[in-house]
Amino acid sequence: MSDQKKQSMGRRHFLTRTALAAAAAPVALNAFAASSNSAANAKNADNAAQPATEPFWGKHQGGITTTMQSHSYFMAFDLTTTKREDVIALLRAWTDAAASMTHGPTTYPAHPDAEQIPEDSGSSLDLQAARLTITFGFGPGLFEKDGVDRYGLAKKRPTALADLPRFTGDQLVAQRTGGDLSVQACADDPQVAEHAVRRLVALAYGVADIRWAQNGFSGSFKAGETPRNQMGFKDGTMNISTKDAKTMNEFVWVGDEGPDWMRDGSYMVIRPIRIALEHWDRMKLGFQEATVGRHKYSGAPIGKEHEFDALDLDANDKDGNPLIAENSHARMAAPASNDGAQILRRAYSYDNGVSQIAERWPPWRQAMTFDAGLLFQCYQRDPRTGFTKMFEKMAKFDMLNQFTTHLGSGLFACPHGAKPGEYIGQQLFA
Repeated sequence: MSDQKKQSMGRRHFLTRTALAAAAAPVALNAFAASSNSAANAKNADNAAQPATEPFWGKHQGGITTTMQSHSYFMAFDLTTTKREDVIALLRAWTDAAASMTHGPTTYPAHPDAEQIPEDSGSSLDLQAARLTITFGFGPGLFEKDGVDRYGLAKKRPTALADLPRFTGDQLVAQRTGGDLSVQACADDPQVAEHAVRRLVALAYGVADIRWAQNGFSGSFKAGETPRNQMGFKDGTMNISTKDAKTMNEFVWVGDEGPDWMRDGSYMVIRPIRIALEHWDRMKLGFQEATVGRHKYSGAPIGKEHEFDALDLDANDKDGNPLIAENSHARMAAPASNDGAQILRRAYSYDNGVSQIAERWPPWRQAMTFDAGLLFQCYQRDPRTGFTKMFEKMAKFDMLNQFTTHLGSGLFACPHGAKPGEYIGQQLFA
């Protein structure tokens, strides 16, 4: 059988399954409603204080301002089809499936046909939705790839979706970088998140291939409590409050400067960062705190007592040296050090087990050590004035760089949410 015939059969199989899935998908009970504006750093509240489900339909996509769930599964895809209608069918199928899965537990027919391939893996059977959210993104390759305008979208690429520059210290691996489309499932149950991604992968058969993926986790911190990362420090103290509509509109949501399909959407930067945890764990407390610019246990800025005390970047010690080191992480990331730039962080820790890794400190040996770190993720109105503005300087001078290695990178335009009957990104293809 020729490759052309195989591709044709794969597309027909995909479109048939898409139509069946759309017809079988239950109608969401949630009316068109705004996405949750819970504070992004109020992570993993007690189950009793959280709704069982998060809304899918809305002005904004879920999973951006949603109170962070305890587990995440991110995946980037390369489109293999040459047909615009295949991409539209995939986005429609993904939207219907996401609306169904976020609404509640998977249900199955009482008497399934043993001769048919199950529409769903069944791995989430009897599990609740666990506040599942699914967030979709469009990478630069959707608009143009290798100089080819595959789907007639090149002229619709937003100027803000500009390729990220290569930053100092980047050791990006091609297999963990880029992507034409992205999906991220977040839930308070890791099996629910994994099931959601698997179902979306199945729907993409014959149209898109997996490029890279990374799952992540966060501790069970109480509502209003800033979570700690694997280095033991509170992570996200200076994050934007998603309850502050003015600040969100200024720094996170795309406004009138963007195309219609991106207004009320946001641009996502995601980067897996390996952390030399064993090296870090051998550092003295004073050095760790000087590197971060905060006290480890209270989370307060150096010289202060409480986590949310303001950073005093002008304070000096008795010898005239800055209390908060000039190249400390807190100082480098502060809006005051970046002409007021701010981003909405939504990062997870990850742990891929152990691997043979070349150490970046004496004696520079190769050792079996943790393949773990931070799945850094942030949302902003424009990456050029958000992440890139902040990280260009941090990549050169941040003291944390001696412990971290940026292994991958992705930039995706996350369009606004959809109403029932629509699909994600519909205006882009109109």
